[in-house]
Amino acid sequence: MCLFSCLTGAIESRALHSDVDKGEGHVKYVLNGQGATSIFTIDENTGDIHATKRLDREEQAYYTLRAQARNRENNLPVEPESEFVIKVQDINDNEPKFLDGPYSARVPEMSPVGTSVVTVVATDADDPTYGNSARVVYSILEGQPYFSVEPKTGVVKTALPNMDREARDQYLLVIQAKDMVGQMGGLSGTTSVTVTLTDVNDNPPHFSRKSYQFSIPESLPVASVVAKIKTLDSDAGPNAEMEYRIVDGDGLGLFRITPDRDTQEGLITLQKGLDFETKSSYTLRVEASNRNIDLRFLSLGPFSDTATVRLIVENVDEPPVFSLPLSKMLISEAAKVGTTVGTVSAHDPDSTNSPIRYSIDRNTDLERFFNIDAATGVISTAKPLDREVNALHNITIFAMESCKCSYSALSARLLHYIWVLVNHVDPLQVGKGVILITVTDINDNAPVFAIEYETYLCESARPGQ
Repeated sequence: MCLFSCLTGAIESRALHSDVDKGEGHVKYVLNGQGATSIFTIDENTGDIHATKRLDREEQAYYTLRAQARNRENNLPVEPESEFVIKVQDINDNEPKFLDGPYSARVPEMSPVGTSVVTVVATDADDPTYGNSARVVYSILEGQPYFSVEPKTGVVKTALPNMDREARDQYLLVIQAKDMVGQMGGLSGTTSVTVTLTDVNDNPPHFSRKSYQFSIPESLPVASVVAKIKTLDSDAGPNAEMEYRIVDGDGLGLFRITPDRDTQEGLITLQKGLDFETKSSYTLRVEASNRNIDLRFLSLGPFSDTATVRLIVENVDEPPVFSLPLSKMLISEAAKVGTTVGTVSAHDPDSTNSPIRYSIDRNTDLERFFNIDAATGVISTAKPLDREVNALHNITIFAMESCKCSYSALSARLLHYIWVLVNHVDPLQVGKGVILITVTDINDNAPVFAIEYETYLCESARPGQ
């Protein structure tokens, strides 16, 4: 028994014939095996095998069947059972598919032409050993002229030089895979590729202007930020990180500049205290440079820039300063009321000719033993002193810039607050000095026995006993 030919994927028939079949109708054909009756049937009279369904090679490429010729009258075999294999011959009925698509890829900007970006792969379920049904070629439908694709390998490459991220940072490509080696009639599939240009350091930094000016109060604490300056850099991430330094100027040692790693600004900070009366302005020349230099793009540099920073020191109304913050004075406890104890002196650091007003902090002289001349700073006694009661007086003196108000008949404490309110001055702008007044002793106390003594005397006692 022999099978004349194989089946294709289409619904076809093939003939099976036995040598004992003389065409007299005494033989019938029986079919068993994979797909018998469900997929394949046999004409018991002629031996023709029919496929009742459309075959799909990608589901099953081979079927093993057994056929036998039997006597039609007694159903006995007229020859042994024969086994044969039906091979489903492929046709081009599957388009290429990108199983890993859509794709995302990254490539550095300014990459040379031909730089590999990503490899796309399409698979075709048809038989790769039969014809060209599974032979795929690649082409680019969208994304030209910036990118190309290798027809045989699917490698996507850059096609233009000097692609600049700062001009455009993302591209959407459409790649096609077509079987039958791309010939007419072939089936095709597509996928998308999103290409992102990553940054390289190809843009030098520069200041937005060549000179800056800032005003700072002379009372600013040390370590405070006095100014912020920022450079412009079109690059991103590490390629836009900056370093700053003071190149020269008259504020070396007084100011320092460091980068803010979050904003990449240059922070100018104060290293020592300012004094408007000593120097009212400073000029610095500041340099900004990229922290990470790409040697490939040195010709686009220099990757640094300089600017001038002028810092104007603003005058702050400072409190008067005592010539001696701590003064020591002596006064006899015999001194009469109104006796001069000593004189304090303070000056206004903002103005050499500004008059000063003095007052006593009465919290330190509750019993008002002393007075002070508001204009001259002369301290005098206001009450009799007693060394044996209080030998040392610790007094705080206020010094304030003078105003045109009359202070007569005002207590020193009230004087202080009235002056502050009238002149709208922060109490912190009031100078303070400390006076230690020692009361010296005089012989103003007769001796006193510590205890009383008692004794007995006989009436007969003689003188001298």
